[in-house]
Amino acid sequence: MANIGIMDSAYFVGRNELLSWINDRLQLNLTRIEEVASGAVQCQMMDMTYPGVVPMHKVNFDAKTEYDMIQNYKVLQDVFNKLKLDKHIEVNRLVKGRPLDNLEFLQWLKRYCESVNGGIMNENYNPLDRRSKVGRERNVKGSQRNAKSLQTNNSHNSGLGEGITKVTGIKHGRSSPVKGGVNSSMEIQALSKEVTDLKLSADHLEKERDFYFAKLREIEILCQASELEDVPLAMAVQKILYAADARESALAEAQEVLSHSVNGSKSELEVEDDKAKKNFQYLEFGNGHKAENKRHSLPSP
Repeated sequence: MANIGIMDSAYFVGRNELLSWINDRLQLNLTRIEEVASGAVQCQMMDMTYPGVVPMHKVNFDAKTEYDMIQNYKVLQDVFNKLKLDKHIEVNRLVKGRPLDNLEFLQWLKRYCESVNGGIMNENYNPLDRRSKVGRERNVKGSQRNAKSLQTNNSHNSGLGEGITKVTGIKHGRSSPVKGGVNSSMEIQALSKEVTDLKLSADHLEKERDFYFAKLREIEILCQASELEDVPLAMAVQKILYAADARESALAEAQEVLSHSVNGSKSELEVEDDKAKKNFQYLEFGNGHKAENKRHSLPSP
């Protein structure tokens, strides 16, 4: 069920229906698809579908930065792997908050969750209590991390103070802060350039995807026309469009449909050809018989 064909009805579920589905199940009040970009909603939806499988203490419902969002999607991908779901999450696209990418992922998630146990909601699951419990656990662990970080900083500062002399201000053997700052600045510029290049590449791929998706949609509409409903070529194209398993090609099945239609057409032509031959032989026999009768009826000289 992880692989759903691009023309499956799941990908025609509207934005309002998806938001209602999420709000009803998780007792939220979302108004835009972009609000699920952090990945926390998807994690809790899987937690409701498979209680105990998702480590919810790792899910950050207050994620605002891309880094925090990526951590949520890592949790979600680990859950997919644990459940042996062959579903790759396009994290770099989802964290951008683009409506189309998040809409498609939610459409897939809704279809998958509804396929488990017939889509029956777990009545013992309390989404509000689950989120508040996760928040409390994160606050406790965050306080512990801050305390450890403070201790580490204090020990580091005391060690640094010992290395400072009264004359030069810096102990021999330590790198200069100015030099370190220059290197950091160069690294930041290089990383920023890399991020920009990746964004441009992603935008190009999105445009290309939308272009080919529109073409496939036009082909589908054409094949669904009543005039082409029983045309073998249209049937073969639909076999490819509606193939659910992305790992196996539907080309062989489509070619089989075409070969059957061609063989059937040949058989009909052969039947018509046999009829034509018989008619020709009958006419030829009739003409010969008439000629013979006429020869016998002529008076002898």
